[in-house]
Amino acid sequence: MTDWRAVIIGFLVGTVVAIFGIALPGVGQLVAGLVAGLVAGYLAGGGLGRGAWHGLLAGALGGIVGGLLLAVAVGIVGVAGGPAGAVFGGVLGVGIFVGAVLIAMVMALESAVAGAVGGALNPDRGRPGGRSPSR
Repeated sequence: MTDWRAVIIGFLVGTVVAIFGIALPGVGQLVAGLVAGLVAGYLAGGGLGRGAWHGLLAGALGGIVGGLLLAVAVGIVGVAGGPAGAVFGGVLGVGIFVGAVLIAMVMALESAVAGAVGGALNPDRGRPGGRSPSR
């Protein structure tokens, strides 16, 4: 069963790290994906597989949201550019879609690896009889 709380918290932590990671283009976003996966995997617990799954979801969510923000930004620029900007924005739309899919895949894979590490660090949580924050 997916622990959506862990996924959302991992995504939010990754988003905060990515905002500060803008100072280091590329590397900052790579670190953000790793941190998001690690946090989601640790919070979900349950070992390598469960941690990897939750890390993958947190990273993919980050990639999808990042792609949507990029598409909205290009759309706004296209509208501001008038008819020529709309054509330019439409042509770029295909490239943005492909780029967003690639970014989401890379973030998901790196977050899955980090999530597996996080799940291994917290193997008992997420199992029946395991540790729980409410106990």
